[in-house]
Amino acid sequence: MANVAIITARGGSKRIPRKNIKLFRGKPIIAYSVETAINSGLFDYIMVSTDDDEIAEIAIKYGAQVPFKRSKQNSDDYTGTADVAIEVLIELNNIGKKFTNACCIYPTAPFISVESLKEAYSLLIEKKYDSVFPICPFSFPIQRALKIDSENKTEMRWPENALTRSQDLDASYHDAGQFYWLQTENFLVEKKIYGANTGAIILNELQVQDIDNETDWKIAELKHSLLFPTI
Repeated sequence: MANVAIITARGGSKRIPRKNIKLFRGKPIIAYSVETAINSGLFDYIMVSTDDDEIAEIAIKYGAQVPFKRSKQNSDDYTGTADVAIEVLIELNNIGKKFTNACCIYPTAPFISVESLKEAYSLLIEKKYDSVFPICPFSFPIQRALKIDSENKTEMRWPENALTRSQDLDASYHDAGQFYWLQTENFLVEKKIYGANTGAIILNELQVQDIDNETDWKIAELKHSLLFPTI
């Protein structure tokens, strides 16, 4: 059974320039994804999908392969992770590299761990899921969410939950934004990451941080320093 890690790292990033290779606690943030994939021992092939020469150079420096560049059509803001994975798997097949399972890993995921990669992979194999990815519980029940109008007047989105205790509401989760394990044969047919046969592992809030802007970046570095005082 052969596994490939596909680290998706396009060059363009408007909100945080050069985001995928910006230094995070002293080294390019993409290095955390590459090194964790290597240290997991799960992969027969670890590659970075990018359209950018500098990203490719840094990825190779930290131990990844860049066998081909990403196409222009899959390098804009509207390209989804599934689109990139489909392109990569087809290109790999064309050069004689076929894999049973693929793991799409984000390049800005410094909290990714060997343990979570292994836990999700075990679930993929043991439960015969089509895909598995990490999720995190919302810190506050979304059933008690508020909305606001142009006059700053607030009201509950679901007022029927106003008198329900928070602990009595079902927990809701969001994508942890780190990686997605995929069974490649099914994925190339269905062409989607999430489906009726998708499993998940649960991470806590300290293990997860979306990095969309400079504030997110600072929060991520602070949380990371708490989890990993020395790196």
